[in-house]
Amino acid sequence: MIVCSCNVLSDHDIRQAVNTAADELLNAKQIYDCLGCSAECGRCARSIKVIIEEACNECASACRADYPHRQTMDDARDEPRVALAAPNLLGSAG
Repeated sequence: MIVCSCNVLSDHDIRQAVNTAADELLNAKQIYDCLGCSAECGRCARSIKVIIEEACNECASACRADYPHRQTMDDARDEPRVALAAPNLLGSAG
């Protein structure tokens, strides 16, 4: 679907830019810069922001799906830790 008719940018173009950019893209201006164009009328800025958020959420969900051990590791950190008593190494010398 065409999101920006001034620059003929599709939702696919925006998602691809978000997913392949070296830096995190957070707003329409950064998307325009990444795609080598600039805002004309600005009517698409809200739609671009929504697509950016959706793409970031999809990426985050995919990362969690790819690393199921992460949840296990987080759960392990929540368990109370018991400090083991150190043995008396000095002992009593008589």
